Amino acid sequence: MYLLGEQPAYADQLINRLQSIPTQLLEGLEPVGAAVTFERVDDLAPLLPGNQLFVIENGLLHAVIDGRPLFYLQEGDLVGLRQGIELPSCRYSSEEPLSLIPYSRSAVFQHIYGSEQRQELFIQYLIGHTALLSDALARLKQPEIRPATGFQHFAAGEELIHQGDDAEHVFVIIEGHAEAYVDGHKVGDVQKDEIFGAMAVFTREKRSATVLASEPCTVMVIPKEQFLSLMQSNPRIAHSLIESMAKRIDLLNKEVTQLRLPTPQA
Repeated sequence: MYLLGEQPAYADQLINRLQSIPTQLLEGLEPVGAAVTFERVDDLAPLLPGNQLFVIENGLLHAVIDGRPLFYLQEGDLVGLRQGIELPSCRYSSEEPLSLIPYSRSAVFQHIYGSEQRQELFIQYLIGHTALLSDALARLKQPEIRPATGFQHFAAGEELIHQGDDAEHVFVIIEGHAEAYVDGHKVGDVQKDEIFGAMAVFTREKRSATVLASEPCTVMVIPKEQFLSLMQSNPRIAHSLIESMAKRIDLLNKEVTQLRLPTPQA
């Protein structure tokens, strides 16, 4: 996916990273037939079967939402993920020859759910696209009414989240590194591409830890409503994410226990 108009360097970096994910998701999965081709198309969706997903082999697809061109899909992008989503209406068109490789929709999701690594990549792919569109919207809005979505930048030492605060967003570090603290004690690291802040969103409780940037960070910010909607529409991925968080919590609990053990006397 590529947004129309100018975008900042961090958006370009994320787009390039997202562009490589579909190939990794479909590795080892065979297409269900020969490529589907069009000389030009004004509205693609009605021409494609609902039980298939497609990868763009050649050509560009322009996405028009509510009559306004917003972004385009290019070689390597997935087409067909919006099936069942009625609003906002999105029309895909192309003024040039287009070639799409078909895959069974059910087989693709079974393939993704069969690997924890592919599930994590799929989460990154969906959240990445959500953040790109949110960031584009934020930059189109006037400064005084911009929502806190898209991307934010933090200097070393700045707080990304604060223990005890309400949980309004979920975060992914795009560039940089951060550290998690509970009651002033370091309990873990937050690495590049890691999702954090989701537990409090799931439990509807206050933030259980403070996260500080240990170096300059660019962070993807997803509003909790969008994140929960994404998880509800992909329950298996939500289950995988919860399992991953449970393992992380177990590790943090062990680290906290070690911190609270009395120091051996010399």
